[in-house]
Amino acid sequence: MIMENVSDVTKLESIKSFQSSIRKTEKALAGMTQKGANTTLIKKRLKALDIGLAMLESIWNQKPHQYSQKELVEARNVLTGLCPAIEDIYAKSKVGSAQRTLLERRIKALELAVQAIDDLSM
Repeated sequence: MIMENVSDVTKLESIKSFQSSIRKTEKALAGMTQKGANTTLIKKRLKALDIGLAMLESIWNQKPHQYSQKELVEARNVLTGLCPAIEDIYAKSKVGSAQRTLLERRIKALELAVQAIDDLSM
Protein backbone atom coordinates (compact mmCIF):
# COMPACT_ATOMS: atom_id res chain seq x y z
CA MET A 1 0.00 0.00 0.00
CA ILE A 2 1.36 3.39 -0.96
CA MET A 3 1.51 5.67 2.07
CA GLU A 4 -0.50 8.44 0.37
CA ASN A 5 -3.36 6.01 -0.35
CA VAL A 6 -3.92 5.10 3.30
CA SER A 7 -7.40 6.10 4.48
CA ASP A 8 -7.80 8.71 7.22
CA VAL A 9 -9.42 6.03 9.41
CA THR A 10 -6.41 3.72 9.01
CA LYS A 11 -4.03 6.61 9.70
CA LEU A 12 -5.87 7.49 12.91
CA GLU A 13 -6.10 3.84 14.02
CA SER A 14 -2.40 3.30 13.31
CA ILE A 15 -1.33 6.36 15.28
CA LYS A 16 -3.62 5.38 18.19
CA SER A 17 -2.25 1.83 18.07
CA PHE A 18 1.31 3.11 18.37
CA GLN A 19 0.35 5.47 21.20
CA SER A 20 -1.29 2.55 23.03
CA SER A 21 1.73 0.30 22.46
CA ILE A 22 4.04 3.03 23.74
CA ARG A 23 1.92 3.53 26.91
CA LYS A 24 1.87 -0.24 27.59
CA THR A 25 5.59 -0.52 27.02
CA GLU A 26 6.30 2.45 29.30
CA LYS A 27 4.24 0.81 32.07
CA ALA A 28 6.05 -2.49 31.56
CA LEU A 29 9.41 -0.69 31.67
CA ALA A 30 8.46 1.05 34.91
CA GLY A 31 7.46 -2.27 36.46
CA MET A 32 10.64 -4.00 35.32
CA THR A 33 12.79 -1.12 36.54
CA GLN A 34 11.10 -1.30 39.95
CA LYS A 35 11.83 -5.04 40.15
CA GLY A 36 15.43 -4.52 39.07
CA ALA A 37 14.97 -6.63 35.95
CA ASN A 38 17.08 -6.25 32.82
CA THR A 39 15.43 -3.50 30.75
CA THR A 40 17.71 -3.47 27.68
CA LEU A 41 15.25 -5.21 25.35
CA ILE A 42 12.18 -3.26 26.45
CA LYS A 43 14.05 0.05 26.13
CA LYS A 44 14.99 -0.95 22.58
CA ARG A 45 11.36 -1.76 21.81
CA LEU A 46 10.14 1.51 23.31
CA LYS A 47 12.59 3.51 21.21
CA ALA A 48 11.54 1.58 18.09
CA LEU A 49 7.87 2.29 18.84
CA ASP A 50 8.64 6.00 19.36
CA ILE A 51 10.49 6.08 16.04
CA GLY A 52 7.69 4.17 14.29
CA LEU A 53 5.12 6.69 15.50
CA ALA A 54 7.39 9.58 14.49
CA MET A 55 7.77 8.11 10.98
CA LEU A 56 4.00 7.82 10.49
CA GLU A 57 3.53 11.39 11.73
CA SER A 58 6.39 12.53 9.54
CA ILE A 59 4.82 11.11 6.38
CA TRP A 60 1.17 11.83 7.11
CA ASN A 61 1.36 15.06 9.13
CA GLN A 62 4.63 16.47 7.75
CA LYS A 63 6.14 16.50 11.25
CA PRO A 64 9.94 16.60 11.16
CA HIS A 65 11.92 13.87 12.90
CA GLN A 66 15.45 13.92 14.30
CA TYR A 67 16.44 10.27 13.89
CA SER A 68 19.65 9.16 12.21
CA GLN A 69 19.83 6.54 9.47
CA LYS A 70 21.32 4.10 12.01
CA GLU A 71 18.42 4.65 14.43
CA LEU A 72 15.92 4.13 11.60
CA VAL A 73 17.56 0.83 10.59
CA GLU A 74 17.59 -0.39 14.20
CA ALA A 75 13.95 0.62 14.72
CA ARG A 76 12.94 -1.09 11.48
CA ASN A 77 14.60 -4.32 12.61
CA VAL A 78 12.91 -4.22 16.03
CA LEU A 79 9.47 -3.41 14.58
CA THR A 80 9.82 -6.15 11.98
CA GLY A 81 10.81 -8.54 14.77
CA LEU A 82 7.63 -7.74 16.74
CA CYS A 83 5.32 -8.77 13.89
CA PRO A 84 5.62 -12.61 14.09
CA ALA A 85 4.76 -12.70 17.81
CA ILE A 86 1.74 -10.44 17.32
CA GLU A 87 0.65 -12.48 14.29
CA ASP A 88 0.84 -15.67 16.41
CA ILE A 89 -1.41 -14.14 19.07
CA TYR A 90 -3.72 -12.89 16.32
CA ALA A 91 -3.99 -16.39 14.81
CA LYS A 92 -5.07 -17.75 18.21
CA SER A 93 -7.53 -14.93 18.94
CA LYS A 94 -11.27 -15.39 18.55
CA VAL A 95 -12.80 -14.18 15.28
CA GLY A 96 -14.83 -11.02 15.88
CA SER A 97 -13.27 -10.32 19.30
CA ALA A 98 -12.11 -6.88 20.38
CA GLN A 99 -8.63 -8.32 20.97
CA ARG A 100 -8.48 -9.54 17.36
CA THR A 101 -9.47 -6.09 16.07
CA LEU A 102 -6.76 -4.42 18.17
CA LEU A 103 -4.18 -6.94 16.97
CA GLU A 104 -5.20 -6.34 13.32
CA ARG A 105 -4.69 -2.62 13.85
CA ARG A 106 -1.36 -3.18 15.60
CA ILE A 107 -0.06 -5.39 12.77
CA LYS A 108 -1.21 -2.85 10.16
CA ALA A 109 0.40 0.00 12.13
CA LEU A 110 3.71 -1.86 12.37
CA GLU A 111 3.66 -2.67 8.65
CA LEU A 112 2.93 0.97 7.79
CA ALA A 113 5.69 2.22 10.11
CA VAL A 114 8.21 -0.15 8.50
CA GLN A 115 7.08 1.09 5.09
CA ALA A 116 7.39 4.70 6.27
CA ILE A 117 10.94 4.02 7.44
CA ASP A 118 11.73 2.42 4.09
CA ASP A 119 10.22 5.39 2.21
CA LEU A 120 12.10 7.95 4.30
CA SER A 121 15.37 6.02 4.14
CA MET A 122 15.62 6.08 0.36
